[in-house]
Amino acid sequence: MLRSFLLLLALLLGLNAPVALAADTPPDVLARTTTQDVLTILKQDKELQNGNMAKVYQLVEAKILPNFDFNRMTQLALGKHWPRATPKQKQALVSEFRNLLVRTYSGSLTAFTNQTVEFKPLALKPGDTDVTVRSEIRQPGGQPIPINYSMYKTAFGWKVYDVTIDGVSLVTNYRASFSNNIRQNGIDGLIKALADQSVRGAPQPAPRPGS
Repeated sequence: MLRSFLLLLALLLGLNAPVALAADTPPDVLARTTTQDVLTILKQDKELQNGNMAKVYQLVEAKILPNFDFNRMTQLALGKHWPRATPKQKQALVSEFRNLLVRTYSGSLTAFTNQTVEFKPLALKPGDTDVTVRSEIRQPGGQPIPINYSMYKTAFGWKVYDVTIDGVSLVTNYRASFSNNIRQNGIDGLIKALADQSVRGAPQPAPRPGS
């Protein structure tokens, strides 16, 4: 399952496009065309293939974050516990959940070798604001891995708020562990646990421009 999540994050890097394009492009077209662009980059960039984690981390920060609604993802993952959190706790939860996902799976780019991606047709109706974009990762000698992107339309284009890999929802998967942690340690305990996991799973951060 971990490899599937690694493959997921590599694909999610493809869900990036200029804001002007993203706002006008159907979600399936956006996902398909930009994912293919990323796959081309992966095949050509030797540094990524050789595991240059500083470069990988920089790409993850640049390309994943603009295409996800981490606030909505965190709210869904917290479920019934979200309303109990203070504004300060909510801010910390969103930040730490984002960091956990980005840093834990920053090695995803190096997981791609000979995989290809097939996107399924999407019947997008006028006025639709919430859709599921379906795709499969095909790999030599292995079964296809279905990946479904839950996306909704915003003023800034389509955003991802959940991903289902081989029938397992990313948000639902975390909801169970988050709820258990909150029952045992409270919301502040979950925030600390997320921060600790993020630190343990983090590669060396890429230098910030101007630093």
